[in-house]
Amino acid sequence: MPKLIRITTVPISLKILLAGQMKFMKEKGWEVLMVSADSRDIHLLSKAEGVPHHVIPFTRKITPFNDLKCLYMLYRLFKNEKPDIVHTHTPKAGLLGMIAAKLAGVKVRIHTLAGLPMMSAAGGKKSVLQFTEKLTYDSATDVWPNSFGLKNYLLENDLCSREKLHVIGKGSTNGVDLEKFSRAALKENHLVAATMRILPGEDDFVMLSVGRLVKDKGIEELVTAFLASKIVAKTKLVLLGDFEQDLNPLDPETIQTITDHPRIVQIAWSDHVAHYMALADVLVHASHREGFPNVLLEAGAMDLPVICSDIIGNTDLITQQKTGLIFPVKNVEILKEAMEFAFVKRDKMAQLASNLHQQVVNDFDRKAVQDEIFKQYQRLMAQASPEE
Repeated sequence: MPKLIRITTVPISLKILLAGQMKFMKEKGWEVLMVSADSRDIHLLSKAEGVPHHVIPFTRKITPFNDLKCLYMLYRLFKNEKPDIVHTHTPKAGLLGMIAAKLAGVKVRIHTLAGLPMMSAAGGKKSVLQFTEKLTYDSATDVWPNSFGLKNYLLENDLCSREKLHVIGKGSTNGVDLEKFSRAALKENHLVAATMRILPGEDDFVMLSVGRLVKDKGIEELVTAFLASKIVAKTKLVLLGDFEQDLNPLDPETIQTITDHPRIVQIAWSDHVAHYMALADVLVHASHREGFPNVLLEAGAMDLPVICSDIIGNTDLITQQKTGLIFPVKNVEILKEAMEFAFVKRDKMAQLASNLHQQVVNDFDRKAVQDEIFKQYQRLMAQASPEE
């Protein structure tokens, strides 16, 4: 029975970004082990996926002594478990997991890349991040950027050799669950709960942003554009996500505005994203960097019109005036105009959403993406251990 170890820095990445993948591989007859930092919800994660979990105390920050400890713990884990494949996600887990797997002699070492922090960094920090990314790729046998735009960026910046790079299908890390993100699957009680949190007026136009409330997600530009727009009095801006002030924090003034403004609603993270999308009129994704954004796939599955920044990942899925509206990243004025356009041209936005929905259904069904990942595992296993 082949053995697979999947590693992310924090368990929420296993729960959300890789949902169902471990269960899928187990049902294919593989032995699967999940690895991440600790969390009180790990037992629920293991129950949902049907596979065990091993704790390695990763941090998301640069913590040299703890990182060396985690590296050694991973090495010992791999020597004991003897996996056929180690597959990592997220920067810290990728760096330590790939180095430890190489040192332990694991033949197939895959790192999936879903965005590059260095793309929005500068100075010495950018140099450090670039060095650690290259070290991750050098230690891996295979690198899977989750979009073609990201693959091209790696090649253009000489970060990884072409022969290691492979994009699964049309892109994305896990596709989208078309059974969950469907208006037919919505639960009345969750719709009521979401409505009570938003409290929209009868004629309110609801703009939704989904994701962590940090600078890199473009939240400051989004709030500024919203407040400067002509439609504030007829619109509610709903920010579905938690503040994360440890890494990449928002300015205090922005936080105060979000907290105090009567037309802005901040809601802590929810597992019922589809229900908020069902209540929204448009999704705004103003992020500064992405790999292949799941939130745009989910909006597409829900027939929700999209406004997004013109970054790698977003533009791998969204085509201007065909499947959504695109604005130059960090450009508050054009974002404001796009929001006003969406408010006025609702029939046009509905057509763009319909086009996106068809594209998502055709190319990004989670079942098909997971099946393609399994086929790639089989291919790499065969190459690593050819029959005599």
